[in-house]
Amino acid sequence: MNLLVVDDHAELLDLVKRGLERDGNVVRTAANVASARDAILERVPDLVVLDLALPDGTGVDLCRELRRDGASFPILMLTAHGEVPQRVASLDAGADDFVAKPFAMAELRARVRALLRRGTIEHATVLAIGGLTIDFGARRASRAETELPLTTREWSLLELFASRLGRVIARADILETVWGENTEAASASLDVLMGRLRRKLSLTSLRTVRGAGYMLERE
Repeated sequence: MNLLVVDDHAELLDLVKRGLERDGNVVRTAANVASARDAILERVPDLVVLDLALPDGTGVDLCRELRRDGASFPILMLTAHGEVPQRVASLDAGADDFVAKPFAMAELRARVRALLRRGTIEHATVLAIGGLTIDFGARRASRAETELPLTTREWSLLELFASRLGRVIARADILETVWGENTEAASASLDVLMGRLRRKLSLTSLRTVRGAGYMLERE
């Protein structure tokens, strides 16, 4: 896979690059927002690892810009340890996951592998619901011919709900399936992404079943 790692700390950049290359990836690096933009224009990556604080801007702003421009590749943010507002801001900007510094390289590699797996799932199903057309094969969601950009993890959630259309999915099942873990951090991410998914799709049939989980209702 073709990965891009963006961080202004040379030692950390080299460490992450070497760690991700051990999984057979081709890893390019960038030390600031401007060079990251150039690298993405030169070749669209399969995944970006993006630091929060950069010399010429923030990872959150770059993430938001990429999503606004229609980028659908997974973005994993590197955030400060224990800074919940930073994590929420990253998810709101369109990030798919985050890892808090300092982190274990084994965890970062595992998170990258998980995002890459979810990013390559293919479905041949086209679902029309609530005025929304969702093409899982092309990974395209549209309403009234207007395309609605979704992140990799948002697609993973939507695919899960569509695969169990009309059935309640327990919160724990969602966390284990989409995040691969049932942790406090994953649970907080789920809350943020559910709100974001509803806002993006204006889909009232994606509802919370209090005390049970979530479901995508049939029309």
